Amino acid sequence: QVHLVESGGDSAQAGGSLRLSCAVSQLTADNYCMGWFRQAPGKEREPVANIGSDGETTYAFSVQGRFTISTDNTKNTLYLQMNNLKPEDAAMYYCAADVSDSWFRKCVWLSLEFGYWGQGTQVAVAS
Repeated sequence: QVHLVESGGDSAQAGGSLRLSCAVSQLTADNYCMGWFRQAPGKEREPVANIGSDGETTYAFSVQGRFTISTDNTKNTLYLQMNNLKPEDAAMYYCAADVSDSWFRKCVWLSLEFGYWGQGTQVAVAS
């Protein structure tokens, strides 16, 4: 059972930066995908960025060039560096992990069908 806990959510001005962290435990699989997702009030949850156990990253078009997903060397922490924030980036941000046989497809195609989820951390952006 993979356990994920997000932190780092805060309020920022448009154009500013925030870094989200996700503490990951019990991730013992050799092949996996970890990702960040967000959900704004009244909207559906959407993928933001993924990183696979192979190191490959995939980004949603709306955040390309502004957000960077990364992990520490021990894969115990997942990060999302968010630069040049826009008001439309305001949302609850969730980290998630998937260790199923289809992890690669889910990673590349920015799937929402991840097996393990954190509780979320709130990001607000003032214009």
